[in-house]
Amino acid sequence: MLGPLLVTSAAGRGVEIPAAKQRAILAALLVNVNATVSADRLTEVLWAAAPPPSAAIAVRNYVMRLRRQLGAAGARIVTRPEGYAVEVDDPRDFDLTQVDWLHREARTQARAGRWSRASELLGAALALWRGEPLTDVPAAELFQQEAARLGELRLQLTEAWIDADLRLARHGEVVPELQRLAAEHPLREHMRAQLMIALYHTGRQAEALEMYRNTRAMLIAELGVEPGPELRELHRHVLAGEAALVGLPSGTAAPGPGPGPGAGGPQRATWHLPAAVPGFAGRHDQLAALSQLLGQSAAGAAVVVVSGPPGVGKTGLAVRWAQQAAGFFPDGQLYVDLGGYGAGQPVSAADALAGLLRALGVAGPDIPDATADRAAAYRSLLAGRRILVVLDNASGSAQVRPLLPGRAAGAVLVTSRDALAGLVARDGAVRLELDPLPLGDAVELLRTLIGARVTDEPAAAPAGCWTSWPGLLSSTRPGRAGMACTTCSAPMPASTPAPARARARRRRAAGRR
Repeated sequence: MLGPLLVTSAAGRGVEIPAAKQRAILAALLVNVNATVSADRLTEVLWAAAPPPSAAIAVRNYVMRLRRQLGAAGARIVTRPEGYAVEVDDPRDFDLTQVDWLHREARTQARAGRWSRASELLGAALALWRGEPLTDVPAAELFQQEAARLGELRLQLTEAWIDADLRLARHGEVVPELQRLAAEHPLREHMRAQLMIALYHTGRQAEALEMYRNTRAMLIAELGVEPGPELRELHRHVLAGEAALVGLPSGTAAPGPGPGPGAGGPQRATWHLPAAVPGFAGRHDQLAALSQLLGQSAAGAAVVVVSGPPGVGKTGLAVRWAQQAAGFFPDGQLYVDLGGYGAGQPVSAADALAGLLRALGVAGPDIPDATADRAAAYRSLLAGRRILVVLDNASGSAQVRPLLPGRAAGAVLVTSRDALAGLVARDGAVRLELDPLPLGDAVELLRTLIGARVTDEPAAAPAGCWTSWPGLLSSTRPGRAGMACTTCSAPMPASTPAPARARARRRRAAGRR
């Protein structure tokens, strides 16, 4: 799979699969190795949204022909009540399962401090790539999904491999490769941090500082954001010329543990974060605090509750930190909006668990009916895996408690208007209270959202309005941009868009009630 589709016989000879439909079915089964793929899913892969009336019969015929074409290896394609599967017992028989085994073993070696062995294993995993996966498979949707996933896996393995080499003081060896990777993937901050470390340790401190300046300028120009805590902390160390700066930058976790028990095949990383809210500003201390509280969790899942009044930016902070901290959680990130304070009823723990199980690859019919059984299955799937779970907009501790992972080696980040004292007292959560933005950060946020008018037209703001708008923030819901005016008795400036003025009037009226 890690290149053009290739099947070899036990004798080492290539097996031709000329028929396009059969190649597409084989690819769809292989990317879900040892898991059942329904006939309906295979129909989608073959014909997208326009299947023929005889699609079910055609799928059965294609599978039958594929088995014949594969010869002895065709026996690995089994029929199950819900569909079909490719069964692979020995991970060495399939490159994806081999990569998964090598990755998990490398994590084990890294946790034990055996960096040389970890580097060897990760290098062996990367050597299995023969080119771009699925380029010869005529299935556009499958290619779009899986090529991106496998590309991300390759980059994560590369970063872990370079982390191990940095631990082994191979700084000069990795510089050329890191320069190429940083140019190809300019938004991957961890790669740029690795390059800064390598440059620093090869006597090129000025170039390391220039790398930070260029990265910061690029992030501000393209995304309107500052570098994350990892790069900022590293910049401080390089600027001070601290000789203790070795290996990974401060706060970067070693590779986490492998998949938990009960996995039917390679555990793929799961990424379900929403898009970051636009116009994020400030919160540097809070981002650093989250990195300290959650990025280093080892025994069990650390839990942090970000609480504060509506509109203060809890979701924005949580999503921003989660995106910056992806390197802490190599097994993925899960996100649930619990709807604690929306117009409808809050999401029940049972429904939230069902969504989490589906995100972890559990098919709908396999999700237990009882909430307790769903929670047990969820904890089992997360056991030993380094995953971040973001539980947004929680209404209370009882809603959150069944969603805590138990023995996971990851972390849980909860946002709520409530302090969730029960979660703190009973479950060991740490509360991070979020106050309104300081005035300077609020001004910077307004400048990002509405441009230079925030300073070019100061007369547009009534007297006293700046001092009464300390909580000006982007919307706390991902995907929307807006402003929240807290304790502002003065009217909104005339230049403020009408919808924002209307929202402010409704908030003031609600406050009087």
